[in-house]
Amino acid sequence: MGIILADKIYRGVFPVAPTIFDANGRVDLDGQRRAIDFMIDAGSDGICILANFSEQFALTDDERDIVQTTVLEHVAGRIPVIVTTTHFSSLVCAERSRAAQDAGAAMVMVMPPYHGATIRVAERNIHEFYGRVSDAIDIPIMIQDAPVSGTPLSASFLAKLAREVANVSYFKIETAQAASKLRELIELGGDAVVGPWDGEEAITLMPDLDAGATGAMTGGGYPDGIRKIVDAYFAGDAEKAADLYQQWLPLINYENRQCGLAACKALMKEGGVIGSDTIRHPLAPMHPSVRAGLLKVARRLDPLVLRWGK
Repeated sequence: MGIILADKIYRGVFPVAPTIFDANGRVDLDGQRRAIDFMIDAGSDGICILANFSEQFALTDDERDIVQTTVLEHVAGRIPVIVTTTHFSSLVCAERSRAAQDAGAAMVMVMPPYHGATIRVAERNIHEFYGRVSDAIDIPIMIQDAPVSGTPLSASFLAKLAREVANVSYFKIETAQAASKLRELIELGGDAVVGPWDGEEAITLMPDLDAGATGAMTGGGYPDGIRKIVDAYFAGDAEKAADLYQQWLPLINYENRQCGLAACKALMKEGGVIGSDTIRHPLAPMHPSVRAGLLKVARRLDPLVLRWGK
C-alpha cells in the first residue's frame, strides 16, 4: 500500500520555469532569478524547474546542478518547487531525486524510462524504476504521462503505482483524451492519487478540471491568467472560469500550437523580465512573424509579463 510521507497537499497553478540563457547560449543565472521572481509575483502557487519546457535535455549535468541550486536558494521557501529528475537509469534518477530533495525540492517529477524512438522497458521494470526512486527520497513523486516518452501508461497501471509505490502520488496527464484518463485514474486510485494534474500548456484545462484535476502545470509566461481561471473554478464558479478560459484560450492555443517552449521566453523578454530569449541550438529561434503573432494575442490580455520589467 502506498504511503504518503509528505503532509502537505499541493494544488493550484505550478508553471514550468524556463532555463534562461544569454545571447551566446550560456546559462544566465541573474536572468534565471528574475524569471523566478516574476513567476512568483504573477501568482504561481509553485513552480517546476528542469522540465522539458526548461530545455532540460539541452543542459549538462553541471548546469542542471547550478540551476537547481540557484533557483531553490533564490526561492528560499517562498513557494514550493518541483524539480524534474527524469533519467533512463534508475540509479541516476534516484540520485538526482535525492539531490533535489536535499536541496529543498517539495516534489520531483519523473517520466517513465525511455531512450530515443525505440528503447522502452516493460511495466514490471517501470514499477521497479519508480520503486527505486521512491526508496531514495521522502517527498512526493509526480509521474509525467506525456507522449514524448513513447511509453503507454494506462490509468489502471498508474493507479497501481499510486497504491503500491510509497511516494508516487501526483500525476501530470498530457495524453490524448486527458480528461477521460484523469477521471479513470481518480476512480481507480482513490485516496492514493493525491494530485491528479493537468498539463500541456492548459490546452485541456477546463475538461480536466471537470474531471477532477486539482493542479495545472502550464507554461511560465502568464501564471496570472491561469490563476484567474483556476481560482474561479475552485471557488465554485465554473461559469466564470469558463468565461475566463475563453478569454485566455487564444494565447494558450498560440503557445501550444505555434510556439512551444519558446513562447515563455519571448513574452519575458518583451516585458523586460529577461535580457535574452535564446533557446539552445539545434532548436530554431522563433520566426519573427510567429513572435509578432504571439505578442499581438498577448497584448489583448495585458498579462503581467509584458509589464513586470518596465
